[in-house]
Amino acid sequence: MRSSFSSHSGFILVKSPSYRQQATRRRLAVICAALGLALASGLIGSLSAAKGNALAQNGRTGPFSYFPHS
Repeated sequence: MRSSFSSHSGFILVKSPSYRQQATRRRLAVICAALGLALASGLIGSLSAAKGNALAQNGRTGPFSYFPHS
């Protein structure tokens, strides 16, 4: 006896993606999200950076640069 829940007419349903295909899609989505976040944060950082700041251009860096001195 045929099941009353089965499709009797219309298009045949497409086979669902395998577990490997689903894992690949998830992995690709995570990689794209990480790259998108990095790109967006880099763009925001470049737009919000101060240009022409003398302290930023001539600042000393070194192991003791964080100690105050006169």
